[in-house]
Amino acid sequence: MQEPEKMQPKRKILVVDDEESIRYTFSHFLKEAGYEVFTASDLKGARKILFHTRLDLVFLDIVLGAESGLDLLKQLKSLLLKLPVVMITGKPTLDNATDALRRGAFDFLIKPVRKDDLLRAAALAISHKALIDEKELVTREKEKYRTNLEAIFQSVNDAIITVDETMRVIDANRQIETISGMSVRKVVGKAFDDCFTRCSHNCSKVIRETLKSKKPIRELRMECEHHERPRQVVLLSCSPLTDDAGTFMGAVLVVRDITRLHDLEEELRDRSRFHNIIGRSGRVQSIFRLVEALSDLDTTVLVTGESGTGKELVANALHYSGKRAKRPFVKVNCAALAENLLESELFGHVKGAFTGAIRDKQGRFELAKDGTILLDEIGDIPPRIQAKLLRVLEARTYERVGDAVSRKVDARVIASTNRNLRDKVKSGEFREDLYYRLNVVEISLPPMRERLEDIPLLVEHFCTVFEGTFGKIINGVSEEVMRLFLSYPWPGNVRELEHAIEHAFVLCNDRIILPEHLPPYMLGPVQKVAGTGKKGDEAGLILDILTQTDWNIAKAARMLSMSRPTLYRKMREHGIEKQGEPG
Repeated sequence: MQEPEKMQPKRKILVVDDEESIRYTFSHFLKEAGYEVFTASDLKGARKILFHTRLDLVFLDIVLGAESGLDLLKQLKSLLLKLPVVMITGKPTLDNATDALRRGAFDFLIKPVRKDDLLRAAALAISHKALIDEKELVTREKEKYRTNLEAIFQSVNDAIITVDETMRVIDANRQIETISGMSVRKVVGKAFDDCFTRCSHNCSKVIRETLKSKKPIRELRMECEHHERPRQVVLLSCSPLTDDAGTFMGAVLVVRDITRLHDLEEELRDRSRFHNIIGRSGRVQSIFRLVEALSDLDTTVLVTGESGTGKELVANALHYSGKRAKRPFVKVNCAALAENLLESELFGHVKGAFTGAIRDKQGRFELAKDGTILLDEIGDIPPRIQAKLLRVLEARTYERVGDAVSRKVDARVIASTNRNLRDKVKSGEFREDLYYRLNVVEISLPPMRERLEDIPLLVEHFCTVFEGTFGKIINGVSEEVMRLFLSYPWPGNVRELEHAIEHAFVLCNDRIILPEHLPPYMLGPVQKVAGTGKKGDEAGLILDILTQTDWNIAKAARMLSMSRPTLYRKMREHGIEKQGEPG
């Protein structure tokens, strides 16, 4: 019987910064990535943790009030500790960078630090430390290492494949069979692409990029699709292969199967993602709670909001998170059909009911059975259908067109609209009694301009989606693009953002989306979102974001992708101050 895998200990990282927001942000992102994080606001606290905890990495601010992080860096290197230190600063200078690297810093990051850059720096630094530790071990046990090299190669849990410059397989370990289903005997000596023909070829793309750039690719998460094999989620790492003289020979591909871990992550997904509804803002979180409360009930729900806000996603969540999840879910676009067709579509008809009715037909209510029916664009249904729908909601019965037999309705009703039904009731276009029957509980979806803090999360989500669709490795958007997104009014809401990211993926051949990759109409003069700022100017954008966040400096700084000191400085430069308070 195969013994269970031992759980790998979490890598331990210390974040030293006198800004609480930086410590919180770094800690959040690093913990989310699976690291164990310690924080300190000054050198005294940092030293206490350093000399009592076995760490793998330190993120160290240069300016710590009256203290300098460079002093701690010098102390660590004088003790010959093999601990990578990544310096961070909000006031970068050439002297600072040179001094830090001269004193032994592994890397140098400039605030504000993007999530991707932070995680990339952490992964590279920890990998570097692991490499140093490995080299020291090799030096101490050189002969033993040589003797047991093949055993180690074959015993690791990751699949390891080495290829030459022509992508011919040089060697592979036995784990290649576990992960890919191919035996070592069938792959060694053959062209890589000829060996793996029944999958999505993600490995091949990664190897080609490494062979072309001669640069490593670290822990790229991919979903593999195999014919006749279960779905797999893997981490791909590829490094250049060189001989003792440093001559480039090919590449080493490491494939780690993280399917189980991925599935656990999906199960434990945080509250920012709920049935494909994405958002951390208070408005969106309250919708999550309301959907959860309604999911197992039979209550009629009215979902309102502008086009593109995700009304159908909410309807899906109501159905698939509740007791009716395994039963039919039937959707009807009430605006897409003429009155006579809509009646037949909803309630069905009998043979001969009207010209063209050559056979009996089941309606959508009948097809929904004991599941859920979504009446989309309910505000556009004509008065006669409104009356019939009212009876369905009141008596839970209906008749097919041309039939006198009453049929019982067991389906739950969800309605959605982008119209203001209250206004339509006042104008006489919509029945008041039907409105109150539909609006037992209303879920109102906010437009994008009222949930700007969700944009970074939505961008990350759509980039992940389209990476799989287009087979491109794109790490996100530039700071300029994010600023544009935060100032754009988004008349098409979330759907427009999705289309903008898709458009960018078509044009972008880099690792980052730039303004020129966006739809041309978005690159004109920036439109005002809120507040009193002028269109397109920095002062106006800052004032708009401050107004939207109720002058929460930390939140506004995060949305503007800048540090709090930078935001305060720009507020002083532009003469921005909260009304009623001195500057």
